[in-house]
Amino acid sequence: MNNRAVMLTLGYAGLLPFYGFLAAAWSLEDWPAAISVQGFIIYSLGILCFLAGTLWGRVQSFDAPHKARLLVSNGLVLFAVAAVLTAQAWLASLALMTGYLALLWYEQGAESLPSWYGVMRRNLTLGVVLAHGLFFTVQSVQMAS
Repeated sequence: MNNRAVMLTLGYAGLLPFYGFLAAAWSLEDWPAAISVQGFIIYSLGILCFLAGTLWGRVQSFDAPHKARLLVSNGLVLFAVAAVLTAQAWLASLALMTGYLALLWYEQGAESLPSWYGVMRRNLTLGVVLAHGLFFTVQSVQMAS
C-alpha cells in the first residue's frame, strides 16, 4: 500500500471517533455521556494540533524562510488549547470547528499541495465540521432540558 492510500485510509478512518463520541454523548446518560463529551473535545484537540503540526513539518522541505506558516501552526495549537480551557463543551466545539475551517482556508491559500490531498482535506474538514455542528446541537438540546 503506497503512502497516498495509507493517508486516505487513515484520514477517513479518523472521522470514526468523532461520530462514535457524538453518538455516545447523544444516546448515553450520566458518566458515560460525560466521558463521551470529553472524548469528543479531547480527540478534536488532538487532531487539530496534529494538523497544525503538518504545517510545521512541510516547512522543513523549503529552503526559504516561512515564518508565517510556523506562526500559524503554533498559533492554531494555542487557539485550540484555549478553546478546550473554556471548560464549556459547546463553546469548545464551536471554537475547534472554527480552527478546522481556518486551517483549511489557510492551506488552500498558502500551500501548493497535490490535488488529491486538497480534496481529501476538504472532505475530511467537512466531515469534522458536520460532527462539530451536530455535537454543538446535542449539547445545546441537553443543556436546555
